[in-house]
Amino acid sequence: MSRVKEFKLPDLGEGLTEGEILKWLVAVGDTVDLNQPIVEVETAKAAVEIPAKWAGQITAIFHAEGETVEVGTPIIAIDTDPGAGPAPDSAGSAGSPTKTPSAEALAAVELAGDAPVEPGLIGGPAPGGRTAVLVGYGPRTTVAKRRPRKDDSVPKSPAGPASQQVLAEPPPAQAPPVAPAPAAPGPVLAKPPVRKLARDLGVDLVGIAGSGPNGSITRDDVMAASSGSAAQPAAVAAPAVGPSFGPDREQRIPVKGVRKLTAENMVASAFTAPHVTEFLTIDMTRSMRALDRLRALPGWRDVRTSPLLLVAKAVLVAVKRHPMINSTWSGATNEIVVKEYVNLGIAAATERGLIVPNVKDAGRLSLRELADALNGLVATAKDGKTAPADMSGGTFTITNVGVFGVDTGTPILPPGEAAILAFGAVREMPWVHKGKVKVREVTTLGLSFDHRIIDGELGSKFLRDVGAFLTDPEATLLAWC
Repeated sequence: MSRVKEFKLPDLGEGLTEGEILKWLVAVGDTVDLNQPIVEVETAKAAVEIPAKWAGQITAIFHAEGETVEVGTPIIAIDTDPGAGPAPDSAGSAGSPTKTPSAEALAAVELAGDAPVEPGLIGGPAPGGRTAVLVGYGPRTTVAKRRPRKDDSVPKSPAGPASQQVLAEPPPAQAPPVAPAPAAPGPVLAKPPVRKLARDLGVDLVGIAGSGPNGSITRDDVMAASSGSAAQPAAVAAPAVGPSFGPDREQRIPVKGVRKLTAENMVASAFTAPHVTEFLTIDMTRSMRALDRLRALPGWRDVRTSPLLLVAKAVLVAVKRHPMINSTWSGATNEIVVKEYVNLGIAAATERGLIVPNVKDAGRLSLRELADALNGLVATAKDGKTAPADMSGGTFTITNVGVFGVDTGTPILPPGEAAILAFGAVREMPWVHKGKVKVREVTTLGLSFDHRIIDGELGSKFLRDVGAFLTDPEATLLAWC
């Protein structure tokens, strides 16, 4: 069995067929440990880091950042025993997506006295225009660099001291030297611990001048960049931010990843489930005061609390009174499937598009546990680290449009769910309270539901109960729970 193994893009959840390479966390020549993150991939669900399946040395990277790769396609090759010398066969020679070798690369091999080497084999062209090197020879950082020129035209034996050089440059008398191509932005020379430190400190390695061997970036370089001493070079290397328009003054954005799946789901839902939306405007003054009292409690002083927490609790309490709200329509079996558990989804707007992670079995959580779960869910979504499993299996969703200053909306149902609640902005407004017009904190709720499952009576009662809880949460908890 070959010790050089090809790592294929796995199915990251629910039958996904492709993923986009966002960022390589390793470079050719790096030594990786088992389960060390090697690449960040965006699927139709989320952006996730994929760990190494084997420990060893990276011998080839088959796809550049920004490429979309089908599930099951090799993306990287790992030598699982780099200390054993040159590998008999290098990954990438069979079924691997490699680029066609250039004429210059083939000519260089022929001038060196050897027959053309297949792409991916030792001495042959590798993905990205590189040349595959002998695994296990010389310092590992040398494989990430372009090979230096040699004045002599006869290649030395790999067994000799010059085994680090796989191919010799053609002498000037026989053919003009091939100028090295400019280095493309991408992986830089840095050890995995240094890369991890840079990620933890939020430092971009691109643009940092390395002070280590062969120009590699050290921990001191990262710390200096983090403290601001290297801010100027990084700023120069940073790409311009903002939309880029062509001569026709139009910008074309490819629809892929999370945005593509969201569009497909919304179209399928809008034209499959008959939507009905109802609205209810309520006085949330007592709920806002209850939150203030909650924040003053010793065990809650370090917990981030918002009106969304009480809205979530109101939904969970109302679902217990109206279980049919928490169900799904099964066209395959012609059944309505009512769920005893509530996987509460919270719609979150991220840089990559709208995602709806959910709190598993939220109905069994205490109010404090629910607060911690919501805070963790939102923080993970903002960091772009939400796992696909956290976005599957939702049974009821809340979309908080109020954070954008919007009063309410008519949300579209997530596929497989029977209802979704829009929570609008809480505003100070004139309100009739105890026979007098007073300034109260008011909001509007919007409930969309699948009319195949939920009729007008059930939907109205559910929305009424959610509104009653938010109008007076303490009295409602005493009466219903």
